[in-house]
Amino acid sequence: MEIDSAPITRCSKEHQNIYQQWFSFADSDGDGRLTGGDATKFFSMSNLSRQDLKLVWAIADSKRQGFLGFKEFVTAMQLVSLAQAGHTLSSDILNAEVDFDNLHPPAMVGLDEAITAMKRPRKSEPEQNGIPAVQSSPSASWFSSSKSAKKVSLSAVTSIIDGLKKLYVQKLKPLEVTYQFNDFVSPLLTNSDFDAKPMVMLLGQYSTGKTTFIKHLLRTSYPGAHIGPEPTTDRFVVVMNGPDERSIPGNTVAVQADMPFSGLTTFGTAFLSKFECSQMPHPLLEHITFVDTPGVLSGEKQRTQRSYDFTGVTSWFAAKCDLILLLFDPHKLDISDEFKRVIGSLRGHDDKIRVVLNKADQVDTQQLMRVYGALMWSLGKVLNTPEVMRVYIGSFNDKPINESAAGPIGKVLFEKEQDDLLTDLKNIPKKACDRRINEFVKRARAAKIHAYIISHLRKEMPAMMGKAKTQQRLIDNLSDEFAKLQREHHLPPGDFPNVEHFRDVLSGYSLDKFEKLKPKMIQSVDEMLGYDIPDLLKNFRNPYD
Repeated sequence: MEIDSAPITRCSKEHQNIYQQWFSFADSDGDGRLTGGDATKFFSMSNLSRQDLKLVWAIADSKRQGFLGFKEFVTAMQLVSLAQAGHTLSSDILNAEVDFDNLHPPAMVGLDEAITAMKRPRKSEPEQNGIPAVQSSPSASWFSSSKSAKKVSLSAVTSIIDGLKKLYVQKLKPLEVTYQFNDFVSPLLTNSDFDAKPMVMLLGQYSTGKTTFIKHLLRTSYPGAHIGPEPTTDRFVVVMNGPDERSIPGNTVAVQADMPFSGLTTFGTAFLSKFECSQMPHPLLEHITFVDTPGVLSGEKQRTQRSYDFTGVTSWFAAKCDLILLLFDPHKLDISDEFKRVIGSLRGHDDKIRVVLNKADQVDTQQLMRVYGALMWSLGKVLNTPEVMRVYIGSFNDKPINESAAGPIGKVLFEKEQDDLLTDLKNIPKKACDRRINEFVKRARAAKIHAYIISHLRKEMPAMMGKAKTQQRLIDNLSDEFAKLQREHHLPPGDFPNVEHFRDVLSGYSLDKFEKLKPKMIQSVDEMLGYDIPDLLKNFRNPYD
């Protein structure tokens, strides 16, 4: 599977040197990133229409970073060349049969003169009123930074993700720390959480083909992969890009600052001994990280308790992942108690869930219809949503489709379904930035609600006598306290946490030790949601929109 979200940079050494000179000239900040204001002025020299330049930016900045690095810049220049030659621009043009190696740089009107003028040494100007006049280079007027100082110093921000990092540290993290959000809901975020590649998690009962699915996409096995009819994957395995093939133990992974897994330390050594990272150099893993999980137990096996909180771990990964694949096969349609708890832990991430009916070529067409109906019935009882879940039907392995069972109609159906699922996977890197924004806003709303809850419970505590009795009453009647809070602050009920989970965590704390409500912190988060994030998105959108 090829991911087409990354720019394809193929050009001769001579052309690359030219592009490097152009990029250095256009990048007025010298930070290796070409943002909208600089790009608009530079690309205008191509004399292309605004609509064409809008397409150039959209294709080159396919990940919606809000800037062009050198590779994306070269891609943009090649697209400009093609547009000037009369080609119709589209996202497929990068995969078209074009001789990129010998594609000449585009014609940029006035660029050579501007570069020469910038290199020319400045002449001293006559003094005016005793003060020497300062002459700026032509590039200073053409490429002066269009970024203005915002409330959260957007002038120092170089991308949407960079902006979210700064907003988190300056506005959201203080609120989380004050009201211990990390103990109740989610660990504090680090830079690696923002910079991590999009993740895809595979869940299912044993032998439904989770490891084989990853192997099928990579077209090779990953370090430590085991495949068999028995439960073979006994641990959570993160498959990610790396310089060489190796397996890293969970305790080591959890303490590495450049990996987004430090939050897993809360599940203890029992879990970390069942967690590892498999690294290997692979073009697909440059864009996506896979999370392979142990088979969910069924029957007598599920009575054997795991040594760690399996449901809690899957819930933690679900919050981090961009896509969650639930795998079934025609012979394992029953949803065990453990699987039901796991699916329940995914609540709130319904938009990420896709269901895959794997190994579908093992049954004939008539049986497949019955299997599909039975699967939808089982899912309907567990998911409790009025919407019908999207189910992909196919056989995701390296073997040819069993046409004797599937028949010619089934073969065509499986190929179309597999193409649809692969398209979903290909779109993940393109949507990663939007997903980060979405998750960030959800987190900010949750942190704000959490602050209201904690401060409300603190306010209800007496100053002197009867603290223990009052605390127990508040914890027992937590649902009523939530309802009271909703009415008092006009808060949406859907933003409130699960009552049972919150009660379990709350029982270990003394309510009178919590902080009182700090309106300035709430106001700061409201400003971030209402002004800072919209300003950030406006600053780094397609400059030709």
